[in-house]
Amino acid sequence: MTLSPIRKVYQGIADRRQMFRMFDRHAQRPNRSPDDGALYCGEWFEIGQAEHDYMFEILPPLWMRGDMFALCEFRTRSITSVFSALTIDGHPRTFHGYCDLSAKGSPDRMRAAIIERESRPAQAMTREERLEHIWSSTHDDYRGYAGERWAEHLRGSRTVLFYDGRQGSVLKLLDRLTEAEIAVKLPLHLRDLPDVIAA
Repeated sequence: MTLSPIRKVYQGIADRRQMFRMFDRHAQRPNRSPDDGALYCGEWFEIGQAEHDYMFEILPPLWMRGDMFALCEFRTRSITSVFSALTIDGHPRTFHGYCDLSAKGSPDRMRAAIIERESRPAQAMTREERLEHIWSSTHDDYRGYAGERWAEHLRGSRTVLFYDGRQGSVLKLLDRLTEAEIAVKLPLHLRDLPDVIAA
């Protein structure tokens, strides 16, 4: 599974429970390895101020710079959590993102991508953002990875349980959900947002 470099993975503000859950959105992946950094690197989502402050106080930061700090615990190899307190359109907001600290400027690129994405005049979502939100908000019992019963080239792809009135509950590949199926899986307040072209 290859994911895009910098991507928003949750719409709205994650509370503490959701934040901790999303720190390892890929916990169920088969064949876990320390080389799985591409799954995490570039993921970001908004958190509340209380969650931002809690993470600042829980462990000593690896570094602090202006409106950002990095955790001293690494997710995989050189990838760690970077927290940002940004002012966007005059409003203070806080974010979590995974950055590869071996790549020079990674936190600054993350910060710029967040500001660009969140400064759009109209609220909108790309298809990829819709799929990532579905993955992030689906309980672990109802999402997973394609295993042995799938064709070999599909194994390891993300799956979600989908209720189809005719067939009951069936596993579907996340990236192959139709627009109608995506709409059903999204919360009501996100279903009618306009589409945007990914940057």
